[in-house]
Amino acid sequence: MLAGRILLGLVLITGMAASTVRAGEAADADLSILRESIRANRKAVVAASLTLSDTEAGQFWPVYDRYQKDITGVNDRLVAIIKDYTGSFHDLTDEHATALVDQYLSVEEDRLKVRRTYLPEFTKALGGTKAARFFQIDNKLDAIQKYDLAATIPVVEEKPR
Repeated sequence: MLAGRILLGLVLITGMAASTVRAGEAADADLSILRESIRANRKAVVAASLTLSDTEAGQFWPVYDRYQKDITGVNDRLVAIIKDYTGSFHDLTDEHATALVDQYLSVEEDRLKVRRTYLPEFTKALGGTKAARFFQIDNKLDAIQKYDLAATIPVVEEKPR
C-alpha cells in the first residue's frame, strides 16, 4: 500500500514535469509553476512515505522545510545554468561549455554539502533508519527530476576540429 502511494506520487510528478517542460526551453512562468508543483508534491510524497509519530513529525517538518529552502537555493543555480545552456547550445564555445560544466559540478558539490549538513538533524529527529529512508525517497525524487530534465535538454553538438 505504501509502495503504491509512493508510485502514485512519483507518477504525478513525472507527468507534470513531462507536460510542462518543452524541448529544454520552458518559459520562465512554466518553469516556476513546475518547480512549485514539484516542491508541493514532493512534500506530499515524503509525508506519505514516512510513518511519523507526532513527536517525530514535530521535529522532522521544521528541519525538512529548512532543508528544502537550502536545496531550492542550489536548484535555482542549476536552473540558471540550464537556461544559459539552452539559450546558447547551438553556438556554444569550448570555453563556455567548460564553464557550464564547472558550474554544474559546483552545484552538485553544494547539493551534497547541504545533505551532509542536514543528516545529523534528520537523524536526531527520526533516528538512523527513518533518516536513511528519507534520503532514499529524496534521492528517488531527484532521479525522476533529472530524468525528465535529461529528456528535454539537448546534448551539446560536436564541432569538427
